[in-house]
Amino acid sequence: MPPPTGEPKRRRLLSLPAVYPCECIAPARLLASLLSLAADLTSRGAGAAGAFPVLRRGVRQAVRIAGLLLAFLEEIQDATVTLQALPASAVLGLTELHVAMQKIRFLLNDCARRGARLWVLVNAGLVASELRVVLGSVAVALDALPKGVVDASVEAGELARLLSEQAWRVPVRPDAGDERAARSVRSILEQFKSGVSPEAEDARRVLEHIGVRTWSECSEEIACLDDELYTRMDGASDDTSSDAVLVNSLMAFLVYCRVVLFDQIDTNPKADAAVRPARCPDWIRPDALQCPITLDLMTDPVTVSTGQTYDRASIMRWIKAGCRTCPVTGERLRTADVVSNAALRGIIERMLLSNGVSLPDASGSGHRHGALGNTPAPFGPAAAGAARLSVAYIVAQLSTGSTEERRKATSEARKLSKHSVFYRACLVEANAVPWLLCLLSSTDASVQDNAVASLLNLSKHPRGRAVLFEAGGVGLVVDVINVGGRAEARQNAAAVLFYLSSDPEHAEEIGRIPEAIPTLVQLVRDGAHRGRKNAMVSLYGLLQCASNHGKAVAAGAVAALAALLSVDRDNDLAVDAVALLARLAEHPVGAQAVLVRPGLVSRVVEALAASASRSGKDHCVALLVSLCRHGGEKVVALLGRMPGLMASLYTLVADGSPQACKRARALLNMIHRHYEMGDQPAAPASSEAGERVVRVL
Repeated sequence: MPPPTGEPKRRRLLSLPAVYPCECIAPARLLASLLSLAADLTSRGAGAAGAFPVLRRGVRQAVRIAGLLLAFLEEIQDATVTLQALPASAVLGLTELHVAMQKIRFLLNDCARRGARLWVLVNAGLVASELRVVLGSVAVALDALPKGVVDASVEAGELARLLSEQAWRVPVRPDAGDERAARSVRSILEQFKSGVSPEAEDARRVLEHIGVRTWSECSEEIACLDDELYTRMDGASDDTSSDAVLVNSLMAFLVYCRVVLFDQIDTNPKADAAVRPARCPDWIRPDALQCPITLDLMTDPVTVSTGQTYDRASIMRWIKAGCRTCPVTGERLRTADVVSNAALRGIIERMLLSNGVSLPDASGSGHRHGALGNTPAPFGPAAAGAARLSVAYIVAQLSTGSTEERRKATSEARKLSKHSVFYRACLVEANAVPWLLCLLSSTDASVQDNAVASLLNLSKHPRGRAVLFEAGGVGLVVDVINVGGRAEARQNAAAVLFYLSSDPEHAEEIGRIPEAIPTLVQLVRDGAHRGRKNAMVSLYGLLQCASNHGKAVAAGAVAALAALLSVDRDNDLAVDAVALLARLAEHPVGAQAVLVRPGLVSRVVEALAASASRSGKDHCVALLVSLCRHGGEKVVALLGRMPGLMASLYTLVADGSPQACKRARALLNMIHRHYEMGDQPAAPASSEAGERVVRVL
């Protein structure tokens, strides 16, 4: 997950970006920093057996040497009273020690990091080699210290000789257990390449070795590797491509283990205990983690000049639409600049990682998985084989499993279908869609939720949409919108119809289902924020078929949309409502329904004048043009008498988007033509005092 522009990128696992102290740093200050660093490394040795499941002996040896270095440095610090001050010549040796200790800290952090254990295991040889080199540099750094510093006291001299000897001679190599587990991983990946399911016990022994014993711990490993993959793919070059293949293969291996080896989804009490203060502090309400604009969990929280926090993508869309006010307070934004809210982002990140979910891209690009998430092929045959075997197991559980097995299988299908295009293709090819459709009628609310969400993800795949239609699943999806057990299921079911309606033939077929359009209209009328938005975009897709306009009008779509428009003209739901009314008005039946709705036309004119949204203004003028086209001179005359409309249209001609400018010019000319050709005066009688009316060419 790349950080916002201007912030340092996340460090790759097992990389050692040590920072050299400034050359002009005071020796005493450098010594104090080095003491703190050595003390931190030494403290990690206490009770560290479980924290370092890989390279246990090597880690213990590194911590022991850090302890010897700490004792040596403390002797030097005590001796500085006699020496008065450290000589400037000591800076070189202390600097090299400082750099070496930084590198050891990086290595120990990665070896102890929850989620990185499989990656450390397969790179155990590399880690051991790095440790040997860094410990050797400790001995070299000691040789660079002035003799007067090393022999500042008898104890210091003895510790320096012991430390140098230990640093040179200490054998750091992977444990025998590490080597066996790494060989097992490589063997399993080879079996995946051949499409062969490995022995469950072999995979279980690998997980046991690295301390992964639950579903949530396995998910944590996947999420960590997912972040590592993105870090490597962000600006990837040829030298990182092989590592990306390995990371992706290990992720697929862990997915297979999570699907096959664990019977239930746990909550990982240890992880929950570790993140509880960050997940829900007393001073943070749960809704504080939601973006006020989309009501979804913020993935990249930023703060605007009024002090309010929003998701970066949402607030930037708001600002780019021409809105210069804070959506929550209504205050005018002094600047369009936003500041990352690192504290809140950290809370959200820890909350997600504790549940095995990686935090999406913070760059605002929306492509969290880079090339991986948007291409149908994975990196490497081992990942492909593991993915197909995992999906086959899931489909078997969907078809013949118990209630608990189906609950877990639908959850896995939901996660994997969201992960990448390749997993979607595998699920479609494995015939998962018909079984997921069968589970839409499940009385288990979680099964139904996961089945609908899985179908939503699979409906983004062309073949997935075709299979869903061939299986007769549209009616079942509509039923969920009507009687779904939870609001989330109803909202996702409405979104499924949006993807299905992308094909005009499918849109016509959906419209033939008697309950489809009335159900969406009902969701627009009574649903929650997200449900209403999903229902409106689905209706928008269905209205590309001319025969559906009359059905939408008959179902009361105009009244439902008018109600949204009257609540708040600057609300994003109101903008969507105007867009949908403009789509309805493209056909005579829709235009007539808008015209006969009391007060609706005047509200659209008011919205055109008052809306801060650029897209909202565009939709308003498109709606008015369609009304004139289908309503004739009576509508043109009505608009000509409405106060403020002419000024709004002239403003759009001057400052609007090219499309809005073209439509505003056309509407102005229709109004002028009406008054010039009739018995009316050249300017509308209700024109505001002093308003000039100019024919726009």
